[in-house]
Amino acid sequence: QGVDLVTADAPQGTAAAAAPATSPPPTMRPIDWVLLIAPGLMWGTSFLFIKVGLDAFPAALITPMRVGIGFCVLSLFPATRRHIPWADLKKIALLGVVWMAVPLTMFPFAEQHVSSSVTGMLNGATPLFVAAVAAFLARRLPPQRQMLGLLVGSIGVAFIALPTLGEGSSSALGVAEIIFALMCYGVALNMAVPLQQRYGSLPVLWRAQAVAFVLTAPVGLTTLGNVHFAWRPMLAIIGLGVLGTSFAYVLAADNAGRLGSTRASVTTYVIPVVSLLLGALVRNETVAVLSVIGCALALFGAWLAGRRH
Repeated sequence: QGVDLVTADAPQGTAAAAAPATSPPPTMRPIDWVLLIAPGLMWGTSFLFIKVGLDAFPAALITPMRVGIGFCVLSLFPATRRHIPWADLKKIALLGVVWMAVPLTMFPFAEQHVSSSVTGMLNGATPLFVAAVAAFLARRLPPQRQMLGLLVGSIGVAFIALPTLGEGSSSALGVAEIIFALMCYGVALNMAVPLQQRYGSLPVLWRAQAVAFVLTAPVGLTTLGNVHFAWRPMLAIIGLGVLGTSFAYVLAADNAGRLGSTRASVTTYVIPVVSLLLGALVRNETVAVLSVIGCALALFGAWLAGRRH
C-alpha cells in the first residue's frame, strides 16, 4: 500500500499524505497539473542545492541546516500541531531516524563523490524499495506485474550506477550511500503511511523533522570550523530547506487529499528528470548514456511496481 503514496527527495523522499481516495478523483484542471508537478520540481532541485551547498558547508552540517529550516517553515502551518498520542509519538521518533536523519545525511556525503544528476536519477527508484519492503513485511510475493516492475527497476538502478562505479572507489562509496538511503526510505515510507492516514502528513512530518534536527545538529556543530561561507551556497541551503524540505511536502499532502494518492505519486517521476537537466545545464555534469537508459528503466519499473493491482 505504501507505493501508491510515495514521493521522494532525495530527498530526498516522503509519503504523500492522505489515505487513498475512496471516490473517483476529480477532473484535472490546468492549475491541478501545475500543483501536481510542483513538488517534483522542488525535490528535483534538491540535489543541485546540496551540490552547491557543499561548496561552502561540510556535508555533516547540511542536513541539520535544511531540516531546521524546514521545521521552522512547517511551524507556520497550524495543522502541524495536531495532537498525537504518546504511543504514536514513539513511532514518529523512529520515523525521524529512518526517514529523515539517516537518509538525508547520506545524500550530502554521497554527493561529495557522485554527481547531483546520478543522485537524482537513483532517487527515481524509491518506489521500488518501498514495494520490496512492503512485500517483505507482508511475507508474500507481490503480484506478477509488481514483480516485473521490481526486476526492470533493479536493472535500471544497476545501469545508472555502473558508469559511476568505474570512476573509482570513492564514487562506489557514494552510490552505496545513496542505495542505503533509499533502503531507509523503503522502510520509512511503509511506516509513515498508517501514521499519515491517522493524523495527516504535516503533524507527522513536523515531528519527524524535529527528531532529525536534534540527532544531526550536534555532529553538524562540530564542523563549524570547516565552513567557508559564501552567499550562493547559503541561498542554496535556504532553498533546500524552504522548498524541498517544507513546501514540497505541503503541496504533496494537498495533492494527495484533493486528487488521490495514486495520482499524486506522479510527482515522483519528475524528480530524476529535473535533477538530470539541472546537473547538466547548471553544473556541466556529464552523464553516461547507460545511466540515462537506466533512469528510464528505473522509472518504468517504479511505475509498474506502484500501480494498483
